[in-house]
Amino acid sequence: MTPDHPAAPPLFLLPGDPLRPRRPDPHFAAEAAAARSAGASAAVLDHEALSAGDAGAAVSRVPRGAGAVWYRGWMLPAGRYAELAAALAARGCRLLSSPAAYRTAHELPGWYDTFRSLTPRSTLLPCAPGRAPERAALARLAGPFGDRPVVVKDWVKSRKHEWEEAAYVPDAADTGRLASVVHRFVALQEEFLTGGVVLRAFEDFDRAVGEARVWWLDGEPVLTGPHPDTPGLCPAPDLTHVAPRVRELDARFVTTDLALRMDGVWRVVEVGDGQVSGLPAGADAGPLFEALVSAPAGAHAGSSTGS
Repeated sequence: MTPDHPAAPPLFLLPGDPLRPRRPDPHFAAEAAAARSAGASAAVLDHEALSAGDAGAAVSRVPRGAGAVWYRGWMLPAGRYAELAAALAARGCRLLSSPAAYRTAHELPGWYDTFRSLTPRSTLLPCAPGRAPERAALARLAGPFGDRPVVVKDWVKSRKHEWEEAAYVPDAADTGRLASVVHRFVALQEEFLTGGVVLRAFEDFDRAVGEARVWWLDGEPVLTGPHPDTPGLCPAPDLTHVAPRVRELDARFVTTDLALRMDGVWRVVEVGDGQVSGLPAGADAGPLFEALVSAPAGAHAGSSTGS
C-alpha cells in the first residue's frame, strides 16, 4: 500500500546563523532558497544550544504543530539527534528520518554488514574519547589484514587530511606504527571521537576519476554529483550492485560515496545520513529538495517508493 502524501510540504530545519540567529547559517542559505523554490518553508535550529544539550532551546524558533520535518545541517552525534527528535515531537513536529534510521546510516556499525561485499574490509573496537586501545588489542584488531595497509577512522570520521600521522598505516602487522597512528587519531578527535576505532583495508582508487556522492531517498537515487572534496570531477558510478543494498538499509535518506578502484570496480567508500551529508560548493540543490518535498511523509525507513 502506497503511503498518503502529506497535506502540506515538510518543513526544513537548518542551522541558524550564530550572528543573526533568525536567519539560516550562510553555509545553508542556498539550501533554504532551494526549499522555498520547491514549495516548502524553512526554520532555524540553534546548533550551539543543541550541542550543549539544550534541545528545547535549540528548537524554540520552530513553529509549533509544523508536522513533518527534514533536518539539513551539521553532523550530529546520534544521541543529540535523538534529543532533537524528542524536542521537535514536544512541539508537534516529526523528523522524517527517525533516530534509529539516522544512527544506521550515520555510523559504520549500522551499515557495514549491509554493504560488506561492496566496501573495504573493516574491523572495529569500541573505545571512549581520549582512551586509545592498548597495543595488544590493536594487534588483534589488525590481525585479519596481515601485513597489508589499513586506514584508521572512528564510526563516522577519519583524519584523512592528517594522512601520515593519523590515518594511514602501511603495514597492519607493524604494531608500533599502528599504535602511534591510532593514538594520534584518538588525540586529534578529542571529545568528538564516535564509537571507537575502525581499521579499514586500504584500497587504491583512481584519483583522476574522483569520488561520486549519490543521494538516495526511499531506496531510489535522486541526485548523483561530485564529492565535496573533488568538486571539479563528476564521475558516473555504476549503481547496479549498490541500489539493492541501499534498499535493504533501514534508513530513508542516505548518501553513498563511491570511488573507482584501480581494477575498474566501483566501491562504496562511505555511507551517510543524507540530512548531514554536504553538497559541493555551488551545486544545484534544487533536484534534491524537490525530491524531499514530494516524498511520502509516512514511508517506512528503507522502503522504496517504487514498491
